[in-house]
Amino acid sequence: MFFVDTMEFEGLGNRSYLAGGPNAAVAVDPPRDIDQVIAAAARRGVRIAFVAETHVHNDYITGGLELARVTGAQYLVPAGAHVSFPRTPVADGDTVTVDEGLVLRAIATPGHTPHHTSYALTEDGRGVAAFTGGSLLIGTVGRPDLVEPRLTEQLARAQYASAHRLADELDDEVPVLPTHGFGSFCSSSQAEGDATTIGKERETNDAMTLDVDTFVAQMLAGLDDVPAYYAHMGPANAAGPVPVDLTPPERADGEEIASRLAAGEWVVDLRSRMAFAEGHVAGSFNFEGEGKLATYLAWLIPWGKPVTLLADTPGQIADAQRELARVGIDRPAAAATGDPAGWVREGEQLASFPRARFADLADVRERGDDVVVLDVRRDSERVGGYIEGSVHIPIHELHGRIGEVPEGTVWVHCAGGMRAAIAASLLDAVGREVVAVDDGFDAATDAGLSLASG
Repeated sequence: MFFVDTMEFEGLGNRSYLAGGPNAAVAVDPPRDIDQVIAAAARRGVRIAFVAETHVHNDYITGGLELARVTGAQYLVPAGAHVSFPRTPVADGDTVTVDEGLVLRAIATPGHTPHHTSYALTEDGRGVAAFTGGSLLIGTVGRPDLVEPRLTEQLARAQYASAHRLADELDDEVPVLPTHGFGSFCSSSQAEGDATTIGKERETNDAMTLDVDTFVAQMLAGLDDVPAYYAHMGPANAAGPVPVDLTPPERADGEEIASRLAAGEWVVDLRSRMAFAEGHVAGSFNFEGEGKLATYLAWLIPWGKPVTLLADTPGQIADAQRELARVGIDRPAAAATGDPAGWVREGEQLASFPRARFADLADVRERGDDVVVLDVRRDSERVGGYIEGSVHIPIHELHGRIGEVPEGTVWVHCAGGMRAAIAASLLDAVGREVVAVDDGFDAATDAGLSLASG
């Protein structure tokens, strides 16, 4: 009997897979921190015989090269991918035997990248899984605009053809197991649901139900912003990532934290936005460890800038270090845990700012107070409705445009509170009076705030 184990990475919105039989397995699109893949294989009592990449990833650093080196596995990489390390190039139709009766077949599915390759797993000739990477996702497909703007429409059409090829070649009951689409910005639209099959996608996926021109037009019109750090992922993966180092960072006291802030380095507080608002090191930024830490910190931080991490516990530091390593933010410069009062120099006080709801903002406006309302949602979110008179600067642009925020007390909001907390910390760090609106955007209407659209 075959098995498929799924490894989820919620912070990045991705999945990796370990699939095999009684003795051997293949790891598909593994994360950079390969220890968990090795542990999964150990629990199954199998040898990792193959490591397979569906494409050169744009959104995270792969652990494929190191996993293959450590385990002695064959490293399967699409033949069309331009990489700088030894690998086993795979072309359309190539097969490998993972275990007795268990065969992995490469299917060329260009679209997300020109070289993108899916893998169909068969047991005794019967299809049992399709590892579709950034090709066919749950209810959508991978975005085609991450390679080169001039190729975007061409790749969008290729994506349509690839989805149809998978549907034509695989039976309806075959599970579709994508890498992207669980919140990843590599997805062309938000995927729905947690599991799917070829048959379900045939009935519901726009790539299957629309004609190619309509599909391409709709997909291109709906593409969202691309995280800035994506520009660094592809080259790192093509060059061959260095092994990850997850040893604990050096401990920092109040003096060192102040010194690093004075040097222009980033000090990132991983605690909840509630705790941060109540008391934090002046100049530090709040990226909740429980939120999309890797995506938003990597998106906002100047690439290569040293980062010091602050958290309640060493375990939270370790979790954050692991997640950040997946996107190439290696080796925190330092870290501190415990009582935040110990993170400042003797005689200094923690900074703070208030939190509020949309109902509080409505009250302030009704009184006639002159406040600035800052919306840090993405363009695609704001189109659906925004507070009249609000200023709009998407969170990923705010650090470079903070001087554009009008004078006055800034009430900053997003769709739920997490990004507003990041934005509030950025504003607070430069001395602005700020109120973080920690509320769902639906509450703005309930509070009586006037909304505009378009």
